[in-house]
Amino acid sequence: MVMRKPSSMTPRRILRASMAMACLPLLLTACGGGDGGGGSTTPTEPPDLSYPSPSPASSWWKPTKGSSWQIQYFGVVDQTVNADVFDVDLFDTSVETIAALKAKGSRVLCYLNAGAWENWRPDKDAFPTAIIGNDYAGWPGEKWLNIAAWDQLAPLMRARLDLCKSKGFDGVAPDNLDSYTQATGFTISAMQQRAYSRWLAAEAHARGLAIGMKNDPNHVGQLAASFDFAIVESCVQGNWCDKTKPLLDAGKPVFAIEYLETGQTTTTACPVAKNLGLSLILKRRTLNAERQVCPA
Repeated sequence: MVMRKPSSMTPRRILRASMAMACLPLLLTACGGGDGGGGSTTPTEPPDLSYPSPSPASSWWKPTKGSSWQIQYFGVVDQTVNADVFDVDLFDTSVETIAALKAKGSRVLCYLNAGAWENWRPDKDAFPTAIIGNDYAGWPGEKWLNIAAWDQLAPLMRARLDLCKSKGFDGVAPDNLDSYTQATGFTISAMQQRAYSRWLAAEAHARGLAIGMKNDPNHVGQLAASFDFAIVESCVQGNWCDKTKPLLDAGKPVFAIEYLETGQTTTTACPVAKNLGLSLILKRRTLNAERQVCPA
């Protein structure tokens, strides 16, 4: 179940569902996908797309496995929460709030939608209509993007990453990196998805920003080297947390959310998190400041 962030003007997306299990390989054609996550994993993949590879910065923050975290997309960010990492909205979070969080020793991630268009964002009119596809089912005002149209989409994502960097964020939490499993209105293969995800990671690293995976469990093994962490939701409820092991085995954190509305508790979720090494919190679906953490 995906959630939206309330706003004084319009409903807003909160977090795409749980690195969703979405489509099995045999169903990918019906879901608008391609090769089901297989194929070459060489740096030149895929040969038919001209995604450039910008040079990475000399260094960027690399979060460590076991870091504590908070995610808040609704309400005034509660700066008193004791967390190593905060995940907050790119556009809505002020420079002053980011600076205050960093001053107390926390790192801050910018949430941005990398796979879908939202009609409430300040840059909404910059997106060519040709790359805006089907409605995102269930979420008025949101539509899928054609991630294969790199020449038109890349300048827009670069501008968002530039804003993330200029506001003082330490990393990026991009959403909707699973277009190949969705009914976008475009033909998008798993190979094209991997190329886009790798390109986005390279652009973040070129700016000295960390970047996390989200929504694509089938590609964790192939993309783990390109990303610095993952954000997942409801993996305990869905019994798929072990799909994040390639990142965990590389010492990279997996920031996990379980929802109180589904009946999850620290008693049910925390043993799974402890066994795998997840950084897990329990939240309500509004993603306000409230959270529960696992016992030490």
